Amino acid sequence: MNIGNYIKLYSEDLRLKNYAKSSIENYCSQVALFLSDHEKVATKPSEISERQIKEWLLKANTINSRKHRLSAVKLFYKITGKQPLKFKHIEYPRSEKKLPIVLSVEEIQKMFNVCTNEKHRVILGLLYSCGLRVSELINLKWKDIDRSRMIINVIAGKGNRDRQIMLATTLIPLLEKYYYEYHSKVYVLNGWKDELQYTQRSVLEVVKQLAAKAGIDNKRVYTHLIRHCAFTHLAEQGTDIRLIQRIAGHANSKTTDLYLHLSHNLISKINSPINNIKI
Repeated sequence: MNIGNYIKLYSEDLRLKNYAKSSIENYCSQVALFLSDHEKVATKPSEISERQIKEWLLKANTINSRKHRLSAVKLFYKITGKQPLKFKHIEYPRSEKKLPIVLSVEEIQKMFNVCTNEKHRVILGLLYSCGLRVSELINLKWKDIDRSRMIINVIAGKGNRDRQIMLATTLIPLLEKYYYEYHSKVYVLNGWKDELQYTQRSVLEVVKQLAAKAGIDNKRVYTHLIRHCAFTHLAEQGTDIRLIQRIAGHANSKTTDLYLHLSHNLISKINSPINNIKI
């Protein structure tokens, strides 16, 4: 089985459908694993049976992992393998919806209090102020920050969709101080060379280190949790849930998206939760 060729074709099909780069990488990675695991029992994907597919899915450690595997492989058979009915009798596993245990405003404040590194303060500030996903954070460029309109433009976020987020006034002096100290030119968070991006792993390490220094159990703190905190705290201070859905970039409320069209003026008036933090 020429796995490399199948992955190349799948990648091209995903690009034609305008999938985000990160999604293409994740989907291709899952399908490459799937094909390599069945290389000894099949000479081409069409020879892999439904039973073998189910057994492979069940090897995933978590329900979310199983879902990711299923999404990637199902789409592969549909658009590249031209076998859309291959998964007719394979359904997505039901999952328990557990709400994350978010940090309090006081705990976020403690993380800022123990942070002495300017880059780390910017990381925590952007995550909490804007509710950015970690992929959006490391892809953020200086040109995406519009100070004249107090807006941050998130380009090609999840689902390859663009959106706008309020730029908190509290962030301005923090970003200015960071810029003059680090002189990053393209990406807000530059890697060890300016043209390189910061990594998701590095962001996670920063968040966990700050939580530990603040006396918070860092086993329950992860990058995406800061995003949950931002929107939870916005809701607690009375921000309209429709505005939160909009700035979060959630696509699960099609009705809201059809009837709600926000101007950048309205978004810029949203009071970011970071304005209640001394940074």
